[in-house]
Amino acid sequence: MSEILFKNGRILTLSGEGREPRRNEALNELGAIETGWVLVRDGRIADVGGGPAPGTDGVVLDIEGRVLMPGFVDCHTHACWAGTRYDEFDRKLSGASYLELLAEGGGIMSTVRAVRRASVEELTSNLVHRIEQMARLGTTTVEVKSGYGLETESELKMLESIRAAGETMQSTVIGTFLGAHAIDRENPDFVRQTIDTTLPAAVEANPGITCDAYCEEGAWSLDECRNLFEEAQAMGCPIRVHADQFNSLGATRYAVDAGARSVDHLEATKNEDLAMLAHSDTMGVLLPCSGYHLDDRYAAGRALADLGGAIAIASNCNPGSAPTPSMPFTIHLAVNRCRLKPAEAIVAATYNAACVLDLQDDRGSIEPGKRADLIVLDTRDERSLAWEFATPGPRMVMIGGSLHDLTPFGA
Repeated sequence: MSEILFKNGRILTLSGEGREPRRNEALNELGAIETGWVLVRDGRIADVGGGPAPGTDGVVLDIEGRVLMPGFVDCHTHACWAGTRYDEFDRKLSGASYLELLAEGGGIMSTVRAVRRASVEELTSNLVHRIEQMARLGTTTVEVKSGYGLETESELKMLESIRAAGETMQSTVIGTFLGAHAIDRENPDFVRQTIDTTLPAAVEANPGITCDAYCEEGAWSLDECRNLFEEAQAMGCPIRVHADQFNSLGATRYAVDAGARSVDHLEATKNEDLAMLAHSDTMGVLLPCSGYHLDDRYAAGRALADLGGAIAIASNCNPGSAPTPSMPFTIHLAVNRCRLKPAEAIVAATYNAACVLDLQDDRGSIEPGKRADLIVLDTRDERSLAWEFATPGPRMVMIGGSLHDLTPFGA
């Protein structure tokens, strides 16, 4: 038996009633203990409380008033890729838009070509490196999508790499099937093959995997997404959808009607669709790093919160629109651009993000029995997450009860 005791901290437990995502006033509740302690035993949270800490024969860490909180859950990333997009970045700086690059066969398709050439080992190595970067910034659970293969063999290769990275890392890695990420214009039967061949193969190799799609002009139409999702749900797969990033095509309304787990992006969502989403069981996932990198357009997070929506936030880490591993920066943007309150953004980056992945029984809050994924911020006030940006990250990261090595190379 191994024990680690954190004492003298400001503890953000994020504990609450039930397992539903937080909304309305609950979206502001951090369950803070002003001066408290957390006891970790054999990788799990054994106990948490305020006042004098209990005795232990294990390791005692006095965190001297700093904030101790759950590790971040990054519930939307595309962190498995090969190649670079630096040349396209130069073109974007010269005025080319994201959709223009996509229409010319660049953007997502540029990365698709690199992924098709890459081996499982190369993709896994790249992904492990990015998950390590995320861990150093406090992310202890990360969702990773396929979607840069766009053919059966390459999509399965990506999902294999995501599984392999999860087996390598202390961090929890959750795979999502995103075969409907773009349209391969060189394959006239691409949509039908994705639905009839690639989806069943992905589900056979990964039973119950969540199915996602990018509904956008130049990508998958609403009707194509509907056909895909109906097949996925018939196979027992939850669904999520990228919707309203640049254009509102009706995917948000469809996702709510279809019982999707989440609708992600929402930069172009109409007011009536936002209200429908807010009053549903489908969560809204804000991805403000895309707006920062592309075009300064952001989802109406304040409006969604005020309407009573269940909100999560994520980095959207990817090579084209959000090349960042940082959940702290995502929190900063969610507050300063999407207008969430600091406490709301913290809930959205932890407990609510765990709800998107259906992991809230084990992640996202500091409660006895849950996995010990914890971070110690280098501050005594959690609002610094929203105020500061480009900081070094947490003072300490614990993943599954193990203190993560944050020692720089060569130190």
